[in-house]
Amino acid sequence: MFMYSERPGTVAEKKFSDDIPDEIKKRRLNEIILKQTQHSLLRNEKDIGKVNKVLVEGYSKRSDDFLQGRNSANKVVIFPKQNWDKGHYVDVLIERCTSATLFGNVVDSNAN
Repeated sequence: MFMYSERPGTVAEKKFSDDIPDEIKKRRLNEIILKQTQHSLLRNEKDIGKVNKVLVEGYSKRSDDFLQGRNSANKVVIFPKQNWDKGHYVDVLIERCTSATLFGNVVDSNAN
């Protein structure tokens, strides 16, 4: 998401003045970011208690004690590192979330 700005060379730039103050643009951007964050959290909360098949992508960005991967909805899932290699599928029970990430534990050690 970005604050509105005219694209150079467009009809809008040539024919219309940008009469919205930056203050209002920033406020509107912050409102839409907040709304999207709230919506994303509500959507992710629906995954809590469900098992997701996750493709292991590698280590978590924040800790080498955790791996990260993506489920079929392309959501990032973080789970404790075990003996899983990049490219393997694991079943992860989702236990908590943020607006951007799901967190859980592997429940099926026979996944491949």
